[in-house]
Amino acid sequence: MTGFVSFVGSGPGDPELLTLKAVDRLRRADAVLFDDLSSGPILSHARSGADLIGVGKRAGRASPRQDHVSRLLVEHAQINERVVRLKSGDGGLFGRLEEELVALRAAGIPYEIIPGVPSAIAAAAAAGIPLTRRLTARRVQFVTGHDVSGKLPEDMNMVALADPTASTVVFMGKRTFPKLYAALHSHGLPADTPALLAEDISGPDQRLTRMSVAALAEQLGNEIGEAAALILYGPLADEEMV
Repeated sequence: MTGFVSFVGSGPGDPELLTLKAVDRLRRADAVLFDDLSSGPILSHARSGADLIGVGKRAGRASPRQDHVSRLLVEHAQINERVVRLKSGDGGLFGRLEEELVALRAAGIPYEIIPGVPSAIAAAAAAGIPLTRRLTARRVQFVTGHDVSGKLPEDMNMVALADPTASTVVFMGKRTFPKLYAALHSHGLPADTPALLAEDISGPDQRLTRMSVAALAEQLGNEIGEAAALILYGPLADEEMV
């Protein structure tokens, strides 16, 4: 068997943020299984005739089951195809990379992992801020805003997440942020802690909205919208570097 799978991080959506290695693998792939946020102009790098298969998952929408996605990867590799599994951001950050790796290992299929620009890093860059600062923001923490059921995970370390001196990025958290904020506030996070809602990062409809965590929780309790988003809160979230 000569099939091979390349897990490619596509970054937040801007095709200019693809790595050279990512573009090379797309150009040589026989099949590309892509996430919703990895579609559009990024797929223009795929070679003519490649099989393009959408397998993206979006909250609140009908999505392919994870076992179906893993099975597709195995099946395409077993017919000796070069396969690209195109994941938004970096596949190792809340991208269900491990489930797909397990399936390939069980089938004896070789693979490689090509990192991409994480959406959290791209969001900070778009906002003109760093994620760290000596003395006042020495720690960065990434956390998912929902579990497999779509609800706020019950085992989150609220003491750590309520640390006002850490930069915290919440992935997939618009629906659950009001509940998360209530827990954070009860663990000591000040209501006026700066927050940044980063929507459609690097896309044509990119929007960055700065407010307090309390105001953001109220806003998202009324309307969440359809745009993919990250929430960043902490001492640097309301600053803009010039």
